[in-house]
Amino acid sequence: MKKLFALCLAVVMVLSLAACGGSKTAADGKKWIIASDTVFKPFEYTDASGNFVGIDVDILAAVAADQGFDYELQSLGWDAAIAACQAGQADGMIAGASITDERKASGWIFSDGYYNATQSMTVAADSDITGFADLSGKDVAVKTGTQGAAYAESLKDQYGFNIVYFEDSPTMYQAVTGGQCVACFEDTPIMQASIKDGGLALKVLDGTANAGGDYGFAIFNADNQKLIDMFNAGLANIKANGKYDEILAKYLG
Repeated sequence: MKKLFALCLAVVMVLSLAACGGSKTAADGKKWIIASDTVFKPFEYTDASGNFVGIDVDILAAVAADQGFDYELQSLGWDAAIAACQAGQADGMIAGASITDERKASGWIFSDGYYNATQSMTVAADSDITGFADLSGKDVAVKTGTQGAAYAESLKDQYGFNIVYFEDSPTMYQAVTGGQCVACFEDTPIMQASIKDGGLALKVLDGTANAGGDYGFAIFNADNQKLIDMFNAGLANIKANGKYDEILAKYLG
């Protein structure tokens, strides 16, 4: 009789824990693998102490804490992060990825937007280029597969310039400061932060920004929809409790 009572008590305790969300902290025991870019300051980058930091890094951490799921963030680079998700080696991606219809059509599944950003044209600090009309016949740098690249591609034929593709932002910036290219196209907050914090001899040209769009967390496999759902729920919560604004203020002032 005592054994039967103990067994019943144990069952009741398990059911009680489940009802109270006792399994939430481990998200059913799964550790989600999240891929990211390597350098996209201030959204993801390595600080002076060697820590991987940034707006995306902190938002993911805050969302995970709010929703009680475990994850491992891997800094792979833009193209490698996409490839890892598509190959099933990573479950999701957070890397300042703009939400677009083209990406959705090609298999990206996005969360709600977590930051709105425009793209702008940047030139060397001593450049005499003042706008798109001055680019005719010249080489312009872009980062492969980004909205900055898409923006430049949309203007290329109208203004008659050539596009040179690079794998990462720092190399793209070097192409402009070194004179290999006369300009580059990049997300405006990224470019402004890179110029300010990196002391780059570059300037963002006023009047060159597009309408912009939202960044989103992304998955590439519908089986990982739970991850998107948790991200959306956590994002809403950290916006409501002030944590989101705290993160933006930390990196953007």
